[in-house]
Amino acid sequence: MRTFDEYYKDLCAMKPNIWIGNEKVGRDDPRLKGGMRILRETFEKAHNPAFEEVCTATSHITGEKINRFTHIHQSADDLLKKQRMTRILCHRTGGCIQRCMGIDALNAVSVVTYECDQALGTSYHQNFLNYMKMFQKKDLAASCASTDAKGDRSKRPSQQENPDAYLRVVETREDGIIVRGAKQCITNTPYVDEIVAVPCRMMMPEDYEYAVSFAIPADTEGVKLLARPAYFHKPDITPAEALPRTIELGDAETFIVFDDVFVPNDRIFLNGQADKRQTPYAGFLALMFAHYHRHSYCGCKPAITEVLASASALVAEYNGIDHMNHAKEKISHMLGTAELVYAAGESSALHSERSPSGTQIPDEILTNAGRRHAGENIYDEYKTLADLAGGLMAALPFMDTFYNEEVGKLAMKYMQRNPKIPPEDVLKCFKGVENLGCSDFGALTQVAGLHGGGSPQMETIAMAGRYDMEKLKDIARYLFGINPDLDIIERSLNPVTPRKMLDKYKRAMLAQQKK
Repeated sequence: MRTFDEYYKDLCAMKPNIWIGNEKVGRDDPRLKGGMRILRETFEKAHNPAFEEVCTATSHITGEKINRFTHIHQSADDLLKKQRMTRILCHRTGGCIQRCMGIDALNAVSVVTYECDQALGTSYHQNFLNYMKMFQKKDLAASCASTDAKGDRSKRPSQQENPDAYLRVVETREDGIIVRGAKQCITNTPYVDEIVAVPCRMMMPEDYEYAVSFAIPADTEGVKLLARPAYFHKPDITPAEALPRTIELGDAETFIVFDDVFVPNDRIFLNGQADKRQTPYAGFLALMFAHYHRHSYCGCKPAITEVLASASALVAEYNGIDHMNHAKEKISHMLGTAELVYAAGESSALHSERSPSGTQIPDEILTNAGRRHAGENIYDEYKTLADLAGGLMAALPFMDTFYNEEVGKLAMKYMQRNPKIPPEDVLKCFKGVENLGCSDFGALTQVAGLHGGGSPQMETIAMAGRYDMEKLKDIARYLFGINPDLDIIERSLNPVTPRKMLDKYKRAMLAQQKK
């Protein structure tokens, strides 16, 4: 397992292919360090005995001890530990841990490549296993390139005026493929080792060239990372001990351009251009990635809600209103949301199914229910924080002002509230709240809380497609005397295996074709 220093050294050795504004920069650019500090938790805690149980695992491929962020889940216990690890680490970063998306994608690839090989005689799963040996041995961090540019949302990939609106294979060679396109809204890409590309939607037979999945180093020739770092205003003169911990953290959202990029055969996990029969597996992979990633959200979103609840409780105390019923009620509601989302993730893990590939798959309904509940409540949580903090969280001078020789003492004097609490602590609290709610980083977290892993509408679609509505209506038919008999209706007693999911997906494709 790598140390953080080894990770950072490896990043700095990569070729510069990152654009921030009109500058082309390397991984040592200071604007990227906030995101790296978040990933630092994933490396350091794997070496800390106090976190070893949740942050490490045993590889099912090599039998070696590995970082859990490189692990393919083999049991319900693996899923539970992954969820718990995510919650614990997100407490320490104040938001998204940023390393889950890569391994969520690889768990999905594990399931889908096996199914594709069994049905079509391809060798993608062996590619995957060989890749994972390397990935685990080097303790790599990955970004999942999922969301395409999409162009006209009313048209399918093959119907677009711009054929590159979705990532596609433009050439299949004897030794690999050439891909072209772009992926948007991708977290962490400027400071990870690898990019794992997966489709983002259902593909029809005519969309075969878009049915592609692969993994490549993030500095591969032709890959251009157009980055938007988010970080907090960094004071120039403030004493280091006066800074809130949150100021050290950050993020980089990325617009990944694949400008005729070569992918060797051994790194390909799906290529519909080579065989159009692979097209159904593209949508299946998109679905499976979303499923794993939403389960991860059932760990991180409770933590983010708890961070917001913690900040709300502290600022209420500093404002002298923590004893008031409205403050208690609002914070209690936040905590209830956190626990319900986490409980959905736990239950999803406990009701998980082992796929034929050996990879454990969380329960679909419970995962989507948890993620949807989190997304539907995220802005209410920020509203509570703003309500209890007041407008000062968006109106404070920069931190430097409070340490200025001429006006610093005056500024600090008027931060005083409760005489038992030093004004320096009040300032730290409000600057931390400002970072959570008003900074680039805070605004990004709010949008990610709604859309990351899929918006509530996407979870609704997934859940509606999973339930057997006719059986559901049988309950009312029985209660209303329309039907005297009622079969046992308990969803968890009839689990949907990966192949049943795939069969259902193929039926949906046929229905789309008929339309």
